[in-house]
Amino acid sequence: MAGASDKARFYLEQSIPELQELERKKIFTKEEISTIAKKRSDFEHTLNARGSHPSDYARYAEFETNLEALRRKRVKRLGVKASGYSGQKRIFFILSRATRKFHGDVGLWMQYIEFARKEKAYKRLSEILTSVLRLHPTKPELWIYAARYSMETQADITNARSYMQRGLRFCKNSKLLWLEYGKLEMIYIAKISERSRILGLHSYRPEEKRDEDHHSDMITLPDITAEDVNPSLTKDDAVDEVALQNLASAPVLTGAIPVAIFDAAMKQFENDSKVAEQFFNIFAEFGSLPCIQNILEHVVEHLQTSPNTVIAVVCSFRKPLIGVDQNSPNFPRALGLSLDSLNSSLQRYPNIKGEIASLAIRWMLPIARTGEGIDPNIKKVLSSSLRKLCFDLEDIERGASKNAGDAVAGVVETLRRERRVEDAKHLAKISLKWWSSNERLLETQSSLVQ
Repeated sequence: MAGASDKARFYLEQSIPELQELERKKIFTKEEISTIAKKRSDFEHTLNARGSHPSDYARYAEFETNLEALRRKRVKRLGVKASGYSGQKRIFFILSRATRKFHGDVGLWMQYIEFARKEKAYKRLSEILTSVLRLHPTKPELWIYAARYSMETQADITNARSYMQRGLRFCKNSKLLWLEYGKLEMIYIAKISERSRILGLHSYRPEEKRDEDHHSDMITLPDITAEDVNPSLTKDDAVDEVALQNLASAPVLTGAIPVAIFDAAMKQFENDSKVAEQFFNIFAEFGSLPCIQNILEHVVEHLQTSPNTVIAVVCSFRKPLIGVDQNSPNFPRALGLSLDSLNSSLQRYPNIKGEIASLAIRWMLPIARTGEGIDPNIKKVLSSSLRKLCFDLEDIERGASKNAGDAVAGVVETLRRERRVEDAKHLAKISLKWWSSNERLLETQSSLVQ
């Protein structure tokens, strides 16, 4: 115990000059300095005694963080010259001690990482990430965090890809990691597409060459040269048409990399259609990209070879409308393609017609409900299609229910559970026109209005 007290005293003595300066400059009063010293003494004795816990370090770091924030505010308000002592350095020291002692506690590591990021101590943050990933290589969320940090804060896609690919070496069975890798590449395409739109105002960062020796077992990505992402400009800063053509056909903008990731994931998960659907949903979030239809078409083609026909059908009839604005002149044609695909699927797969109809209703509702500015004829088509789907669902489910409207009421209840309240209200409202005496529909609508 004497050893613990000596160690605590050693750390406390190091902070005495700092406290004396804070009192001398009247940043803190004498009473406040005594309180700070006592709190630090309590923390240090707890930390250096046997039986300390990660939460003790976390509370100590939180105390010092709040103290440093207060010190900075008072220094700014009083106009006092900043001292040579750094509260940031003390907090880093506490968190470093914490992670050395409890290196298995990911929560402490994340507190350390978040503090470094908040303080913009990027060099220290890189060192922390290297340490935590070395100790916890099988935790996919850490690889994802590191990749996002490289992409969002450092704007370094090469390093972000490196984190993802290294993570997949250790967590090859993590669906989350594969999906996030696909999303990362889609975000990168979105950034590059936007830059190409304003070409001449911004320049692209050329990517560094990958080290083939260290990544021989990684996913093989299409080669991307500096010219692919950094088209040359003429001397008067006008857009070089040849460079633009090269950029448009570059793998980074054609979606070749997300497709390669998808194919590798399908190989890893033995063509799991649910994973493919998750990739489809992630890719669909980037509907404005020029290459999105090519990427989605690749996923749909893969799903069509899957035994899970329902997912393939849903993705097929969703695809044409992804990225198409309802007020766009392309919307009628895209809607026609979607409805044609849906109707042909309903005829082709009578054994799963009920599932398809139910999912199609849930897909069509937001389009039919928010139709401001849409041509009245298109609205009529949407309403008619939605009505037909509801009646098809009722006909299919009639054997399992004695009351007309129960099948659609089930869809309304599903929408409510999914917290799609407006869609549930709309479906309940129009369904009561057809099955006005259905008790489930009446009860559900009443609960949605409250």
